[in-house]
Amino acid sequence: MVSADGTSLLLAVPAAVVGAASMGLASAAQARATKEVEVGRILDPGLLRGLAHRPLWLIGMVATGLGLALQLVALAFAPLLVVQPLLITSLMFAGVFSARLERRPLDRVMVGGALVCIAGLAAFLLVARPSGDSQGFSPSSHPLPLAIALGTLTVVALGVSLLTHHSARVLGLAVATGVLYGVTAGLMKVVAGQARAGLDEPFRNWALYLVCVVGPLGFLLSQNTFQQGRFLTPALAVITALDPLVGVAIGVWWLGETANADPAALAGQGLAGIVILVGIAMLASRAEHLAAAQSDAPQDAPEGTA
Repeated sequence: MVSADGTSLLLAVPAAVVGAASMGLASAAQARATKEVEVGRILDPGLLRGLAHRPLWLIGMVATGLGLALQLVALAFAPLLVVQPLLITSLMFAGVFSARLERRPLDRVMVGGALVCIAGLAAFLLVARPSGDSQGFSPSSHPLPLAIALGTLTVVALGVSLLTHHSARVLGLAVATGVLYGVTAGLMKVVAGQARAGLDEPFRNWALYLVCVVGPLGFLLSQNTFQQGRFLTPALAVITALDPLVGVAIGVWWLGETANADPAALAGQGLAGIVILVGIAMLASRAEHLAAAQSDAPQDAPEGTA
């Protein structure tokens, strides 16, 4: 087992940040492409068939593959508690790429909200002081409570997305996507550790096969989220905030990684979580304002994203 020492972090941190940039590009390209196809039912694989003919979406897929590969590299050399919070920077990259694709300047409030989200995750990482680099499930872990909580949250979020409309639907889809992405990241950490023991080792364990189910399901939900939402940044903020938070929970509850649990540290982590929520609220409020301002625009005009 390789510990998360300085050398490991020199490999893991750049890989995580470049991976986040790739995922930001992927989100921006895929969000733009989903607006070019007919809106279908949630979890309908037909959406992916329609998108497969869009060059911009294919570019997003290549960027997704690169981002996932770099995330695996980062997870192989550093704990989930280090890698996952760094992925929040994909929110800022996505905002920049989206503005460039739309050939419009960045919205200052959207940029501010994204920076608030990033600051909240950075503060969480500093206060939590993550340690440990488990390569598999901890023998002393108690996976059932967290599994039930994550499963319940996903089902409730999907129920909200199916039974409501507009912003509530997008929120439900984003929450379900974020949870599934976080679970996928946790399982990928296990797969990465197994691969370091031998390239054939992951194929002998169930984690890889579960990734092959949960990962594509989360990806399909993300495409539904991008298509249903008028603006990219608010929905992506929910996804990119939940993804690392779920990953952190898996690192502690399932993989035996540790974080600072002093009362003051827990209070600081809670405050950091509030900061993240404030950033998401800023983004959602601004999105509603921009949507109202554009309500009189022609229906075939390109929809702005930030």
